[in-house]
Amino acid sequence: MTAVIDASVVLVWLQDEPGSDLAERHMLEGIIGAANWSEVLQKTRQHGAQPGLVARLLTSFGLQVVDVTADDAERAADLWAPRSPLSLADRLCLALGLRLGLRVVTTDGTWRSLENGPEVIVAR
Repeated sequence: MTAVIDASVVLVWLQDEPGSDLAERHMLEGIIGAANWSEVLQKTRQHGAQPGLVARLLTSFGLQVVDVTADDAERAADLWAPRSPLSLADRLCLALGLRLGLRVVTTDGTWRSLENGPEVIVAR
């Protein structure tokens, strides 16, 4: 069950929050964009953990990190709207899902209402 994984899903699993079981299922063999990967590792460092150790743990599950492309950047810009709650990392995650033709897994239910976006699964 390959899907594009938002940083929020990885963080839910790392912190064993509600939704961590569903997050784990999607992380197995999942794909995460480099922008969201950076977000995960930054939060890891912020909470006092070793980013390198966490990175090895996550990739041992089969979580694959992929580069952000120029096409992703253009799609992310197209997904921007005034007063949108979507951050740049959010829009890059959605753009990656569109490029790869895959569902996107997040913890943010507002992503479901996005027009012209990929299929969204909310992990909690």
